[in-house]
Amino acid sequence: MRTLLPIVAVTLLLQASAADQAVTPSRVTPLFNGRDLSGWTADVPERDTNPSARDSFIVRNGLLVSLGTPQGHLLTDRVYQNYRLEVEYRFSAKPGNCGVLVHASTPRALYKMFPQSIEVQLMHQNAGDFWCIKENIEVPDMETRRPRKDGEQWGGSEGDARRVLNLTDGSEKPAGEWNTLIVEARDRGITVWVNGDLVNNGFNCTVSRGRIALQAEGSEVEFRRVDIGPLPAAAK
Repeated sequence: MRTLLPIVAVTLLLQASAADQAVTPSRVTPLFNGRDLSGWTADVPERDTNPSARDSFIVRNGLLVSLGTPQGHLLTDRVYQNYRLEVEYRFSAKPGNCGVLVHASTPRALYKMFPQSIEVQLMHQNAGDFWCIKENIEVPDMETRRPRKDGEQWGGSEGDARRVLNLTDGSEKPAGEWNTLIVEARDRGITVWVNGDLVNNGFNCTVSRGRIALQAEGSEVEFRRVDIGPLPAAAK
């Protein structure tokens, strides 16, 4: 018997059919309006079988809050390419795990949870790592920064070496303090800064457009700003 996709997943797939109409920002625009989750769609697998499960993403005191559980993702309704994304976030209490996903497309592509994408890690003390999720990206010094166990290959599927280590330690602020994450997606390249430090730079990415997603992955995280805008002029 063929398995039917949940309504939310089908909706996201139908929206993805307009990927050839991806938006390239011409001005800075807030993706979060400070009042509600307009422009976003939540995909939380647990709610397929437990509709009464609490919301994973809420607005509280003007902040977008990922409660961490049930685990899932909050995805923009629109598809973007060639942009600068600026996010201000903090672990309000205990530091933990979260992520910002770029170039997200097929929902639940990995482990029936994670949308096809490149994750920019926010996990405490690992902010700026890349995780490849059914997509791939290269970095300089692959053997060192993308370690492989015996039999693993570089890729984005189960069993692959999917993690790309960041370039710095100590770029994050303590729990309760605000961090600034900047992601520049330029053609097939992705560059990441945390609090002004260059923490990752990848090239030859297998995708150049998609949605932006925030994770609920076990820890409460507050977002006070999620802005998207044009790329600065490339250096000559």
